[in-house]
Amino acid sequence: MTIDRTALGFGTGERAVYAADPWSSRGRLFAEVSSPTRSDFQRDRDRIVHTTAFRRLKHKTQVFIGTDSDHYRTRLTHTIEVAQIARALARALKLDEDLAEGVALVHDFGHTPFGHTGEDALHDVLKPYGGFDHNAQSLRIVTKLERRYAEFDGLNLTWETLEGLVKHNGPLLTPQGEGTRGPVPKPIRDYCELHDLEIDTFASLEAQVAAIADDIAYNTHDIDDGLRSGYLTFEMLEDVPFLAGLMAEVHGLYPRLEASRFTHEITRRQITRMVEDVISVAQERLREIKPGCAADVRHADRVIATFSAGMAETDRQIKRLLFSRIYRHPDIMRIRAGAAQIVTDLFHAYMRDPSLMSSHYWVDHIAGLDQPAKARHVGDYLAGMTDTYAVNAHRRLFDRTPDLR
Repeated sequence: MTIDRTALGFGTGERAVYAADPWSSRGRLFAEVSSPTRSDFQRDRDRIVHTTAFRRLKHKTQVFIGTDSDHYRTRLTHTIEVAQIARALARALKLDEDLAEGVALVHDFGHTPFGHTGEDALHDVLKPYGGFDHNAQSLRIVTKLERRYAEFDGLNLTWETLEGLVKHNGPLLTPQGEGTRGPVPKPIRDYCELHDLEIDTFASLEAQVAAIADDIAYNTHDIDDGLRSGYLTFEMLEDVPFLAGLMAEVHGLYPRLEASRFTHEITRRQITRMVEDVISVAQERLREIKPGCAADVRHADRVIATFSAGMAETDRQIKRLLFSRIYRHPDIMRIRAGAAQIVTDLFHAYMRDPSLMSSHYWVDHIAGLDQPAKARHVGDYLAGMTDTYAVNAHRRLFDRTPDLR
């Protein structure tokens, strides 16, 4: 019996010539028989959703640590919002929506507990052993640390999804072989020796829309959460002309709107304007570059899915506002210091006695490893923790655990 893919809906949507072709993937590190009911990119997305790493995102910090509110974004809800925006951009640009969504869903797998605070703390203690990079950690998770399949470690994702994960923010190497953002992390270099992800080129346009969707999502939802928390006020938003214009527009249409609805009307307009800006820029650059296939996108002389100059300035103004009013607020900085102490204390405790990592899959073998190998396992264990798991682990091992409220 054979299955008619077109009868299932495959191939019915118009796909641009520069889109990634789900039926002509470069394949997986370990060869597998293709599915008769799903494209390879659909299978990647589905594998990502069913991982332990994906579930852990629900208890990992986005911005606000240890709050009493159920309504602030977590790393999981942020990821879902990114995926929605990435899929909308992909559809507008006639790309493969499943690949764009898959890259968006996996892009934050490597984040530690406590957001960027945890990442900074873990990087500091791992500096003697190569440091820590959440993007490289995401690659380790999907190629090594997820242990779900009998025939291989990781998820055995397609080349295109792994490329998008590693390069969604742009090439990691210049044509001359120099790092574009510093040295290329060792986990990425090691994997590329087995399965070359061509880190000196741009990623697919699907990965590019996932990357810009990340910026759109957190710029918007951090404003929403900032207003909810009280760290931001509507008066503070006036410092950004783009946001001031949105507020004036909403106020003109609905002069007596309650604060919660007023916030939603602002943020949904913000997403719409930013998405439309990216679509307009991408369409213009596609007309200029005229890519005839996905490879032409990778070898273009510039990123295609990005903001216009005006919206890029708005993006910088919003980030400055968020840094000054939220990310560097004294209350947040106090909580961040406590979170960093938890990560640092746990690292040193596990390095002294690896048997304390009782649930780590390699715990029986770690004691015999050299220091760099042992440190990498401890880093894997810590990076995989949720906020709540890290706090509880610290309470079991130490007399005093910082209060993250």
